[in-house]
Amino acid sequence: MRLSRFAALSSSLLLGAVLALTGAGAAQAAETAALDYVALGDSYSSGVGAGSYDSASGDCKRSTKAYPVLWKNAHAPSSFAFTACSGARTGDVTANQLGPLSAATDLVSITIGGNDAGFADVMTTCVLESEATCINRVNQAKAYVDTTLPGKLDSVYNAISGKAPAAHVVVLGYPRFYQLNGSCIAGLSENERNAINGASDYLNAATAKRAADHGFTFASVAPAFTGHEICSGSAWLHSLNWLNIGESYHPTAAGQSGGYLPTFNGAL
Repeated sequence: MRLSRFAALSSSLLLGAVLALTGAGAAQAAETAALDYVALGDSYSSGVGAGSYDSASGDCKRSTKAYPVLWKNAHAPSSFAFTACSGARTGDVTANQLGPLSAATDLVSITIGGNDAGFADVMTTCVLESEATCINRVNQAKAYVDTTLPGKLDSVYNAISGKAPAAHVVVLGYPRFYQLNGSCIAGLSENERNAINGASDYLNAATAKRAADHGFTFASVAPAFTGHEICSGSAWLHSLNWLNIGESYHPTAAGQSGGYLPTFNGAL
């Protein structure tokens, strides 16, 4: 069955590392090449902020430096469909992204929920308004995560399982945006940065719970991004960029390759 084939891949990754030392790594390559992989989600999966966008993807801004493409290039699966799209909410995934899924799909990755929870509006409010208004907007987003987002995530996850019942589904989270007491000397207050980081953790915890309840794997990128947040001096996230608002607060190419890709690999 398809699921057992993916399970065989997991064990073969370790075996392949040993075989490669004796020049026999082709066994691992053959297992990986048998996979059918579909990459879903929002801008953190499409690769906004990483540059090198596929012009054919239009406003979805799918980057050749996004972690799904990097994984595909390294593992050469038998099929690869990349439907993640900038700005996507849960309803956009179910309406527009699930076409490539089928009973033959072995592997699915997804980031979703940040736009539903109002990520862009939170950041806009915090940049333009007072600290009190910022924190109030963060709390509104957290309330949405409590009351409304779980049902929307359930709809997406049920749809994925319905179309690809044998797939191993990896749900990736979002990074914390700021290193507190870091190198930033202007911009948001430490209270605002702390509130935004807390909201990211809150969203990730809710997403992890829904993923687990559906039998999916949740993979937190927070550990990989630690030391590479905004204000760290070695950021893998764009800070506010008035010349390219759309890339603000999104992973750079280094964030995709050094943060999301190894986290995704670790979940397989």
